Amino acid sequence: MSASASRTSPAPLPSRRAVIAGTGAGVLAATVLPSGGARAEAVQAGPPLGEYDVVVVGSGAAGMTAALTAAKRGLSVLVIEKAPTFGGSAARSGAGIWLPNNSVILAAGVPDTPQKAATYLSAVVGPEVPADRQAAFLANGPRMLDFVMANSPLTFRFMEGYSDYYPTLPGGLPNGRSIEPDQIDGNVLGGELARLNPAYMPVPAGMVVFSQDYKWLNLAAVSARGLAVSTECLARGTKAALRGEKPLTMGQALAAGLRAGLQRAGVPLWLNSPLVDLVQEGGAVTGVVVDKEGVRGVVRARKGVVVGSGGFEHNAAMRAQYQQQPIGTQWSVGAKENTGDGILAGQRAGASLALMDDAWWGPSIPLPGEPYFCLAERTLPGGLIVNAHGTRFVNEAAPYSDVVHVMYEKDRSAAGSHIPAWLIVDQNYRNKYLFKDILPTLPFPDSWYQAGAAKKAWTWDALAGQIGVPAAALRATLGRFNAQAWSGTDSDFHRGDTAYDHYYTDPNVHPNSCLAPIWVPPFYAFKIVPGDLGTKGGIVTDARARALRADGSVIRGLYAAGNASAAVMGHSYAGAGSTIGPAMTFGYVAANDIADA
Repeated sequence: MSASASRTSPAPLPSRRAVIAGTGAGVLAATVLPSGGARAEAVQAGPPLGEYDVVVVGSGAAGMTAALTAAKRGLSVLVIEKAPTFGGSAARSGAGIWLPNNSVILAAGVPDTPQKAATYLSAVVGPEVPADRQAAFLANGPRMLDFVMANSPLTFRFMEGYSDYYPTLPGGLPNGRSIEPDQIDGNVLGGELARLNPAYMPVPAGMVVFSQDYKWLNLAAVSARGLAVSTECLARGTKAALRGEKPLTMGQALAAGLRAGLQRAGVPLWLNSPLVDLVQEGGAVTGVVVDKEGVRGVVRARKGVVVGSGGFEHNAAMRAQYQQQPIGTQWSVGAKENTGDGILAGQRAGASLALMDDAWWGPSIPLPGEPYFCLAERTLPGGLIVNAHGTRFVNEAAPYSDVVHVMYEKDRSAAGSHIPAWLIVDQNYRNKYLFKDILPTLPFPDSWYQAGAAKKAWTWDALAGQIGVPAAALRATLGRFNAQAWSGTDSDFHRGDTAYDHYYTDPNVHPNSCLAPIWVPPFYAFKIVPGDLGTKGGIVTDARARALRADGSVIRGLYAAGNASAAVMGHSYAGAGSTIGPAMTFGYVAANDIADA
């Protein structure tokens, strides 16, 4: 479902001359258009704080790419950031980037073509996303990547074997299209490195680890290749230390590399400076009201404002308004500052909103302190997920967003029946595989059990009692699953039928690397809730990243990209990096459109 903002007539604004001439006692009446058609109210805006061609809201992948592009097109640019750090959710991420036909994958021999990519994306997202937006993403993504590599220290690596999420659809590639940043030296940032938003899961000390390595690190105890990759990660770390480097990979590399590009281009970035509202004159957005380290004022934007401020995953009221219960801000791994500020400001300015019911979902374990977003753990052989009835209900190895969509769909008719669910594994599984950052055979922290996120028992029936499911049903489920695991065929949910299913699995397990019986006690259960990497609904934009009203008209001077905009992926997810790839691309598109005007 989508939600659209109600629209009223803009309130009259002081003249440009009056605003620029304002003093500390001056007040700018910024247009505020709450949903529901409430009366517009004035925002106490304070004195002028500066004037630029472009103001970018947010320093994540979308915002910094937009700012870098605008600067290199000869425009003066300011980036404002709510947090005391830069990088947003991108810095916390694994930084997979899904960009069909980019120069990195073509150089690696990936057999991609524009036609294949267009056919595949259309099949994934369906007619809900306009064809011209899909085409704009596919056409500009490769150009954006080449631009970023030419104007920052970033280079990229092909994530070979990380399949498109629906490789059996027309145009899908079983070997994948995703890339990730190569290693960079954090010293390139100087003192600014201290202001980089930390990673969601820090790389083990002394190692240099890429996203693609985790597939094999999970298997280091049972796979020669896993052990070799682990050794290689350690060797990279040792070499970097000997060279005096501060090695960064994944989201840390992406955010640091983009920030270094901004430094070289002379683009200022104000931290601790949240957006308060957008300034409108004559129906156009002409600036922002910002709290710069506690001082409220106005920054003028002569040519445009690009909103790249992330989603609303940490805004409980918005999640309750737009999304299905149960939902919790505590289940998201998105940057904690993402509370929908840019989306709400765009809505007040008249922008339509869409996809507000959706997110970049993933089955997550609500561990104390921070949720854990499950990737390999639910896919590795020797585990399954059950609902409150003690029965399976989904292909555990399916794309993570799909698993949560199924959880919500099935929970809709009987609340509590599928949320929470439970991931069940046995000691054989624990003896072989890394779980989060807990090495094989080692016990899980007591805090996991105390928080109710993990359970342990020596029999199936005892485990059923601990997680509150019927013992007979759980016995029947495990018995049937084990029989299918021995045969290698999951006739119920087809786990293992696609190349994607097999990415995070154990190639030593036969006949199906996704499936192994659950039979060695003790048994473990982990609570599974609908977590996310961030929300995916926001300001509706066109193929030029311009914000649109509900009637389809363009709000002059207002652009949006990343999770502050309604995703070009619609309700689906084409492959690893379907968040960051489009975010960077439409940040690039927005800046070029502003420069071309």
